Amino acid sequence: MIPDNGTGDCVAHSATTTTCTFTLTMNPRIDPQDNTTAGIWKVTAGATGNDWDHAIKDVAATVKVRRYTELTVNASPEPVKKGKTLAVTGNLTRANWETYKYADYTGQPVKLQFRKKGTNTYTTVKTVTTGNDGALKTTVKAATDGYWRWSFAGTSTTSTATAPGDYVDVR
Repeated sequence: MIPDNGTGDCVAHSATTTTCTFTLTMNPRIDPQDNTTAGIWKVTAGATGNDWDHAIKDVAATVKVRRYTELTVNASPEPVKKGKTLAVTGNLTRANWETYKYADYTGQPVKLQFRKKGTNTYTTVKTVTTGNDGALKTTVKAATDGYWRWSFAGTSTTSTATAPGDYVDVR
């Protein structure tokens, strides 16, 4: 595959040094690929000077190509009485480049996190593994008002994902 702009966005630092940035956009409906396309790619780079002398580097860099991931969360009941059981559910899916749909992502560790009302920091409460249908489910004791979310660290072929926090009022 070749970059969207073959010349890149280049910035000259000196008479002999220039840094160029390239963007490569892949569309699974256009570009020939399947789910095995995800992984570590090797970038080949070439440069031609004003004197037409050129150089090629077979592995100038590596880049991770990852399938996009979505993660949902729902904490219930809302509101909940202090000390009662709160059920936190969700679903982890990832892009399937062969069907052009999202598919359940099974057997993956996902962290359940909590942020107390009035603070900015989430704390990991426990780790749960997704079921055969990408489902997440666990229970916790309700202690204080705050936000519950799931967070997935990603893999070498799948992006990270964090669900937006679901606020629970504890009474």
